[in-house]
Amino acid sequence: MGLTDRDEGRNAEAGREMFASGDFVTPTFNEELRVAKPVFVYWLMTMSYHVFGVSEFAARAPSALFGVGLIVMHYLFLTRLRGSTVGLYGALMLLLNIEVLALGRMAITDSVLIFCTTLSLYGFWLGLHEPGRGRHWIWAFYAGMALATLTKGPVGFAVPLITGLLYLAATRRWLTFWRRGAPISGTMLFLLLAGPWYVAMFILHGDAYSSQAKVHTVGRFLAPMEGHGVGWWFYVPVLLLGFYPWSAFLPAGLYRAYRSWRESRALQNHRQEPDGSETPLGSGDELEWFAGLWIVGVFIFFSLSSTRLPHYIGPLFPACALLAASYWAQAMKDPSTKGLRGSIHFLMGIGYLLAVGFASAPSLFIKFSGKMVKEFPLAGQFDLGIGPYIGAAIILVAMGLIGYFGLNDNRRSIVFGAAGGALASVFLVAILVVVPGLNRYAIAPPQELAYAAGLNLNPTDQLIAFGSTRPSIAFYARRTVTFIPSNEIDRLRAALRKEGRTMILLPEYVQDALPEEAAGFEPILKRYGYVLLGNQPMLTLPQAPKIVSPHPTKTP
Repeated sequence: MGLTDRDEGRNAEAGREMFASGDFVTPTFNEELRVAKPVFVYWLMTMSYHVFGVSEFAARAPSALFGVGLIVMHYLFLTRLRGSTVGLYGALMLLLNIEVLALGRMAITDSVLIFCTTLSLYGFWLGLHEPGRGRHWIWAFYAGMALATLTKGPVGFAVPLITGLLYLAATRRWLTFWRRGAPISGTMLFLLLAGPWYVAMFILHGDAYSSQAKVHTVGRFLAPMEGHGVGWWFYVPVLLLGFYPWSAFLPAGLYRAYRSWRESRALQNHRQEPDGSETPLGSGDELEWFAGLWIVGVFIFFSLSSTRLPHYIGPLFPACALLAASYWAQAMKDPSTKGLRGSIHFLMGIGYLLAVGFASAPSLFIKFSGKMVKEFPLAGQFDLGIGPYIGAAIILVAMGLIGYFGLNDNRRSIVFGAAGGALASVFLVAILVVVPGLNRYAIAPPQELAYAAGLNLNPTDQLIAFGSTRPSIAFYARRTVTFIPSNEIDRLRAALRKEGRTMILLPEYVQDALPEEAAGFEPILKRYGYVLLGNQPMLTLPQAPKIVSPHPTKTP
């Protein structure tokens, strides 16, 4: 599938420009300063371009590699603390959910961010609880936090700090952290790893950097940006659907962890244990408390932010997988585990709603396709095909199996395979059946025209994207693009006054809005609702030399 806009297009192009320029300090997009995200992902993309060449695959490879690394790290951590069974459950739960599968296939920062924040928090836990030399794991807490900050700014240290502080407050382990957590040396390590790039940007760009960075960090938290302001409740359905099917076990898992914490606190108060008492590695339910506080803290933090997007809460998914896996493993040992039957009914309820949604998707798409023509000119001529119906059928069969076996104490283990297999199957159906058509008609057309234009324009020539301001156009054209919205005709007129070769890429439906200055432009290529215009022929064929011959030949 072609790069989706807007984030994938911007990130991939920023990485390409860094690769082309050799400037590994200043990120740019379309040759302009880009400070919406820090530099780490662009470094990774630059290395990927060196290895694989500039392509969609290379742009997405860092997300895929860090996504795989996340699953492996999660498995090793849980296996170390809870055994291989919980480790396998946790790894599969973290892999087989909609959000993590999607983020690992996209050229955005979130897959790398989740890996780094998870590394940080696992280092925090092991540094506090591992005996002997295991305390050195605490350095991963600060290193992971630094890399996360270089990946996505302040959120990179906010997630580990919020979780760590909540855990220390709940367990009263402040003295333990002071002795084993190396807070002063760790802070110095954090500043040493994350600070130099930020200092360099302030030195090189001054207010141009600091003012924009403030807008994209504090400003994004305090006010909605780019129309991404939704109600405070937004992340409730995002978590339920994004972590489905395992989200059905979260309410019971959270309640179980809370009850365990309350009972432990009461017992500790009764014994009057001193502050800083240490729990041996893996004992009790403290790991589940830690995961619960991780979920609650990160969820509240992002809910307080005014700008909300589905992938923002990705850093809490490892904690969700940890808690859900621990709860499911306990349920397999003890069929009478509280909340188990309710969780299975909840899983089935969400599944049936999803099946109805998939089955209704084709008709809803047709009904609302007229509102999509601004970004998708042929929306009215495209349908989703049979993919959604196949997905609905898979879910219905899976829910039947889950209902039949899930309420049977002796055969309940089949539920895990049915739920995970259904999720994987639906995802594969989407990739193999739905995505190709969506890509062909909605995503690829302007990208293919941009690629053709880039091949035939010299550096001094001009490419204008009019009406369709998709950032990925710059990535496929491999050049600077003049983006002009359809309502800024005066800017287009000014751009058309430039001498030399010019091409205009635009949706066909806005072609009538072109000014008189574009009257001499002729169509060069068309592609599913998009057209590429030029003031000169796309290819100039050399003239055949005049040859005096008794046998005239035809020049093709």
